[in-house]
Amino acid sequence: MSQNRDFCFSMPSLPITWLIALVLVLAVPIDGVAKEKTAAYWLERLGPALNMTSYRGVFVYARGASVHSMQIAHRFHDGIVEERLVLQDGGSGEIVRRGMDVVCVLPEQGKVQLGHIIPSGPFAEAFTRQLIPVSRWYRAERQADDRIAGYDVVTVALTAKDPYRYNHRLWLEKATGLLVKSQVRASNGEVLEHFQFTNLEITNDIPDNEFKIRSEGREVSRSLDDAGSRDEFSTAARMHGWHLDWRPEGFEPAAAPSSRKGQAVAFSDGLAAFSVFVEPTGSVRMPTGASRIGATTIYMRQLQRGGSVFRVTVVGELPPMSARKVAESVRIDEAFGLGGAE
Repeated sequence: MSQNRDFCFSMPSLPITWLIALVLVLAVPIDGVAKEKTAAYWLERLGPALNMTSYRGVFVYARGASVHSMQIAHRFHDGIVEERLVLQDGGSGEIVRRGMDVVCVLPEQGKVQLGHIIPSGPFAEAFTRQLIPVSRWYRAERQADDRIAGYDVVTVALTAKDPYRYNHRLWLEKATGLLVKSQVRASNGEVLEHFQFTNLEITNDIPDNEFKIRSEGREVSRSLDDAGSRDEFSTAARMHGWHLDWRPEGFEPAAAPSSRKGQAVAFSDGLAAFSVFVEPTGSVRMPTGASRIGATTIYMRQLQRGGSVFRVTVVGELPPMSARKVAESVRIDEAFGLGGAE
């Protein structure tokens, strides 16, 4: 999974009904309350918890044969999300965020890239939105309780209702709803990607100095709202010069990834995401076909239109057959094809 992450929520005040509910909760053992909550309840808590919970820790992220470790400090303070992530292996680098502003430090150019550092799971853009629509595409089921990194957690299984997407399993900390572990699974149960905290402290006591840049090197700065809000871009505007005849139901345009000389659009169903890139290749002939790393499929094909040759690339959390079907549904407009070789 390979997209950039952003999250921002505001803290509501407590109405009198919440205070009454709190009194009722205090009268019942915590475990008893947690066991009565449904999968839908925990999915509702997930999005706000990712932003409004302050914590520090270390997590591992496994994709195929690749395993990486990252240190993170995350704080929700005065309505602003602050975060610092530091690579623990596989090269050096860090990301520091305040609100919508992100600075990525690249000590070794070419070793670390902003779009590849932060893994999927809790830091994916899809997780920042309400997950209620997910129930249209996945069957949510509350499973057995567990314990992760010293915290009691609940487990939610999300099983795809069609063969075009993967299954997911989420482990949420009981008191906050914070995601502490997640898995992406194939239909046969194989774990394709895995995220898990190995060390975690949920606390509001995180000082300012934990969010300062400490590495020296080339800095890349960007704003998470550079591309504008989702409502500002129609599907037609993002797919200028080309369109899709098919995509898995529920995947809607979510962002516009950077593409050096072509067109690119990202799609999300609220849980998974994939991107489609359409770029002119000129006289260069590129390899075609599918490759997969963990749950991330890369499918490439060539397409001719108006005397020009284009490379179509689908990258994201889709089974290979779905990525192929998306790529083969790309249609290029004649005007775009005529101008593609320029």
